[in-house]
Amino acid sequence: MIESLPEKTLRRWAESLAGVAKTGLGFTDSQYERERFEEVLKIAADMKVAADEGLDDVADADGYVTQWMSEVGRGVPGYQTPKVAVGAAVTNDRGQLLLIRRADSGVWLYPTGWCDVGYSAPEVVVKEVLEETGIEAEPVRLIGVLDGMRLGESRIPLYSLLFFCRAVGGALKLHPLEVTDAGWFDRDALPSPTIGADRWAEPVFAAIDGERRDVYYDDLRRPVWRGDQ
Repeated sequence: MIESLPEKTLRRWAESLAGVAKTGLGFTDSQYERERFEEVLKIAADMKVAADEGLDDVADADGYVTQWMSEVGRGVPGYQTPKVAVGAAVTNDRGQLLLIRRADSGVWLYPTGWCDVGYSAPEVVVKEVLEETGIEAEPVRLIGVLDGMRLGESRIPLYSLLFFCRAVGGALKLHPLEVTDAGWFDRDALPSPTIGADRWAEPVFAAIDGERRDVYYDDLRRPVWRGDQ
């Protein structure tokens, strides 16, 4: 049964269970409830290892339990939420899209980065594009809010705020640790493998064409916990 279940669905269930357990540990003073939540973490860890490495390696799941327990806070600081990142769909005067090949995975994607404390989301966009590519970008508007795990680009819970941007200066200069290649691409000539383009390419190029749409976000799964069909 597990072999026929999409890995990203099993990973999402594992992270969701872990989030519930970590939040519970952050709010309860009951030793009985703490023991139950810790047991849930162990089950979630088995699921995550099965998704990431296969059933033969579930004996190594204690590493995830230790990591998750270290993330437990008290009260509101302990409430588990997805991390937040930004993405930058940057276009040039020729209507092309800026893409990078990520050093960590080898896949192509628009520039992305974690949201740093003390910066607004658009400020992080400008900073990340410049650091990763050498291109000076001007955010135009928010065009999408994407679930990173559903997109397939993340193994941890995250929301990515996708901004449409225009290049206003600079020249391609790759970050030596984060990027192995970068370039400007036409919509019908995206490099391979480009991750998640089936979800984001159409609204991104609609923005490049000058269309103004409502903010794009992932559709509701029905029922939610069954995952993608």
